[in-house]
Amino acid sequence: MISADVVIQTQFYDLDPMQVVWHGNYPRFLEQARCALLDRIGYNYPQMQASGHVWPIVDMRIKYVRPIRFGDAITVTASLAEFENRLKIDYRIRDNAGQVLTKAQTIQVAVLAASGEMLLESPAVLTEKIKAAL
Repeated sequence: MISADVVIQTQFYDLDPMQVVWHGNYPRFLEQARCALLDRIGYNYPQMQASGHVWPIVDMRIKYVRPIRFGDAITVTASLAEFENRLKIDYRIRDNAGQVLTKAQTIQVAVLAASGEMLLESPAVLTEKIKAAL
């Protein structure tokens, strides 16, 4: 399947009072990797909007395995897991040694922008772009 990596250097403003990355910042890290993956497919948010669809996240799961600390360079990998009826993306956050720090998953569904109707299968524009990217 298709995947993309981003490298992020954690900053002081990412930390909580316990000097580890605050749990609420992880979705931001996932978003950066998700956008890199969508760019690789050629169907990022501007292309989604141009196709008349929005793709809200309806489920997000995060498993915090090990803490991320100030100054850590992390690699966030987003991998396309499903696309026929929804966009399911799996994530792994690793340190420089390749050790898994976090596992996550998001699910997005296609919604017609004009009517707000949720689609039960992914629109052809997405499946065509994924097949072209394979």
